[in-house]
Amino acid sequence: MGLTRVSYLTTAGLLASITAAATASATITFTDTPDLEQFVLQRPVAMDSTGWKVSLSREWDILGPFPIHAREQHFLSPSFPLNVSEAIDLSATYPSAYADGGFVGWSKAKSQEDGTLAVSFPDIRWEALRATEGWAALQHHSVLRSTVTVYPPTTRGDSEKPPRLLVDLEQGSFFTVVPESPVKAQDDAIVPEWHAGNIYAMGRSPANIVSLPVAPSTSEPTTYSIFVSGDYEIRLFGDPRHNGEGIPKLSISLTVDIETPTHSVSRVPSHDVYCDFVDGWAFGDALGVGLSSVDGWWTVQNITASATLSQYLNLELVRETRLAPRQTRIVPIRLTQTKPIDIKQFEFTLTIASDNTTSTIDVVLPVQNRVQWNAVEGAPLGIKASYLGFGTMPAAFLVTPPERPNVGPPKPPILALHGAGVDIFEFDFWVQALPRQRHSWIVLPAGRTAWGMDWHGPSAQEAWGTVDALHHILTRREQWHEWAIAPNTKVLLMGHSNGGQGAWYLAGRYPDRVVGVVPAAGYIKSQAYVPWVQSRSAHYVDPAVRAILDSSLTPDDNDLFLSNLVDTPVLAIHGGEDDNVPVWHTREAISVLKTWNSQANVTFREDPGELHWYPSVFANKQVQTFLSTTLEQSSDDEKTSRSFTLTVAAPSDSGSLHGWSILRLGVPGRLGRLMVEASGDAIRVRTRNVQAFSIHIGSLPDYARNVPFIFDGQQLDLDEETWSLDGFTLLLSREDGQWTPHSPGSIRASPPMGRVANILSSKGPITIVIASKQTSRELSAALRLAHNLNVYHKLDAEIVDDKEAADKITEPSQTGNTILLGLGEVATSTLQQRRIAFGVADGVLSLRGRLINEDGTAALILHPHPSREDALLLLMHGTDAIGLERALRLFPIRTGITVPDWIIVTRQADERGTAGVEGAGVWGNDWSWNEAMSAF
Repeated sequence: MGLTRVSYLTTAGLLASITAAATASATITFTDTPDLEQFVLQRPVAMDSTGWKVSLSREWDILGPFPIHAREQHFLSPSFPLNVSEAIDLSATYPSAYADGGFVGWSKAKSQEDGTLAVSFPDIRWEALRATEGWAALQHHSVLRSTVTVYPPTTRGDSEKPPRLLVDLEQGSFFTVVPESPVKAQDDAIVPEWHAGNIYAMGRSPANIVSLPVAPSTSEPTTYSIFVSGDYEIRLFGDPRHNGEGIPKLSISLTVDIETPTHSVSRVPSHDVYCDFVDGWAFGDALGVGLSSVDGWWTVQNITASATLSQYLNLELVRETRLAPRQTRIVPIRLTQTKPIDIKQFEFTLTIASDNTTSTIDVVLPVQNRVQWNAVEGAPLGIKASYLGFGTMPAAFLVTPPERPNVGPPKPPILALHGAGVDIFEFDFWVQALPRQRHSWIVLPAGRTAWGMDWHGPSAQEAWGTVDALHHILTRREQWHEWAIAPNTKVLLMGHSNGGQGAWYLAGRYPDRVVGVVPAAGYIKSQAYVPWVQSRSAHYVDPAVRAILDSSLTPDDNDLFLSNLVDTPVLAIHGGEDDNVPVWHTREAISVLKTWNSQANVTFREDPGELHWYPSVFANKQVQTFLSTTLEQSSDDEKTSRSFTLTVAAPSDSGSLHGWSILRLGVPGRLGRLMVEASGDAIRVRTRNVQAFSIHIGSLPDYARNVPFIFDGQQLDLDEETWSLDGFTLLLSREDGQWTPHSPGSIRASPPMGRVANILSSKGPITIVIASKQTSRELSAALRLAHNLNVYHKLDAEIVDDKEAADKITEPSQTGNTILLGLGEVATSTLQQRRIAFGVADGVLSLRGRLINEDGTAALILHPHPSREDALLLLMHGTDAIGLERALRLFPIRTGITVPDWIIVTRQADERGTAGVEGAGVWGNDWSWNEAMSAF
């Protein structure tokens, strides 16, 4: 996609540029003589080839600050306390607990020449606030307003088709472009379309493509207002004391350009996926090509390798890839090699087709050839590997090979999780920080993006997927077999900062797949990192409703699952003066572990005087000794305590502990626990909120064999033949108050439910269904949703209409989750099956007989997939345009957004946050109504 960017100029340079442009090509006419100072404060004119131009004012109006907790802006209006569809009074004041006197008004700010805007409120007594409330008092919301001016073509021959804007917002939550003055359209106020900003400022992210709310004039400049939701989060901006002032400073970057017409489909190299070659052989089997549709619906139908490339390998499209207008996708390609490669780049051609034409796109990808890693000295660090996640989605990761090939059974690899904001392909500090091992590979997943989902959900899927991919890569060539890792191997988890938190997370959910953990500088959970004491919602919301909403975060709370790690070797590390993640987080995690079991195998290394990151965090003798000892031990050396507790919140996202697994909960949405005590005379088990569980007999210690089980006081004896079957798994479910044995496979696993965020853990591209492909509010919503999935997670999405969807989502090849936008034909027919408590009649949604038809209402509803038990369907519905916008903002694109299995939110949320929740809940087993975890 073409992009016209214009750098800021000095006053003299700007005037010279205007003069040159007028002399060379066209006359720039102003209806009034422009004031020089006002003109200089405009971002210079960006122009496309059709003659349209745009400028962004450097003058900003700022309203705030207002107390808020992290992620609360997804419930509140992004423009709180304003309604941007109405006239804005710049002299008005609004209540705020942060200001002396209790009210705040508008102030002014000016952006820098590169589009950076720094916003602070020095009149607020921040130190007094943090003295009692800590970091929580520093988090705040503000509204930022400026103007965008669009200039029409200056000659009659130029295009009069309204242009689209390219808006790139970094470190801001949301933005919208609206008419400068309130406009009525068809007797209704124009409903602002809110676009998500790139709040993490992640690289390789496309700009938002924004249609103007009303067509600009073709004879004179047209000015629009642009509003930004500015939300200060400690995780993004850090402790303001770092700048020596103690005043929190929001820093955003905003650029606005005209979308330049180019070919209907253009290359997006930042989205390409490819692997390194080792001695001429591909270290992976996947390629990905980034494409973007400028206009029209296009399908990638075929791939043709160049004659030179065909001598070495075969390329095959994994599937046809369809692009909606303005959508960016990664085309998945399977690579099969026939002989070692001896070229510097890939060259191939993609065939694309629309409804009325066919075209081709030439693609060139670089080839990085590396030497075999046999040598101990100078072996390559950070070999880039690729694979097809779930066989459909290309992804890349890095690995560091061991010094020596296997001697005996393969040793477990190290799975190393990077911190927030670390792009492992752009910066090598992370791969350099991890000491190379004698017999163990180091696997460094990307986490889908530099932030991902905090190593939860799709990021956790990818982390495990990279380990499995490395096994397949190394077994694909005979020359690499002696270096191979075992299938379904256990791992040693390491991580720093957000990666340290991720290491706690993965180990706590899959303890039997982990041989040890080295979490460094990890926080214990998001609500403890910056407490929610300044929540606006808390002043209004029913505490019972809040508890249901907060249950959607339970699977993320690492402290609740530390019981699962009492037998796992842990070396926890933290700098004693860490001013990013305070050291108390790790101290508290150790305390919780020791409370579960005073003999827990955990060591704490607190490095006095060290900050968040320091070169020796992993590069020291204690860490290396721990790694060597843990990686070299055999499975026979693993310890099993005589008593332990397995804790599970989401059975579908949890593994076993010592062979014990919780399969179904009594009340989904609440924690389930198995408390096991094994001795020479019996294995005693107490359960809490467990409906079904299993025991792998071969995992029981020798001293606990051929003894009776006692489940909640109920005794069960196994015969000797069953005890002799090491591969046997005993399944039990509670029926009429009694534990009843079942044959293997007879108990259905719990579906992946509990919160809407589970829709992100898709085993294929997410299908987004809209009523029609014609330009509409729903198509805009689908494109914005697909854009957000791309920016935040590099998750693929395909947009289809109702006509295609009925057949497409039931095809065996469609392994991914589905999102239905609005009550179209597919959504209506799905709800009419009555598999959940929601229904629909005459185009109106209902729940248990009660209509959901209030203006401005949004509903997000998780639903069983029509054809796959391991997939999900999500209905996103708005009773009107305002409701649909609300539904989009509620979509949990980041961690910490409290949306359980279903939620209904009204207009009250604009100013009262979660108090605008009309109803919310977690489904029961088999998608039944769950009275204990529902409010409506």
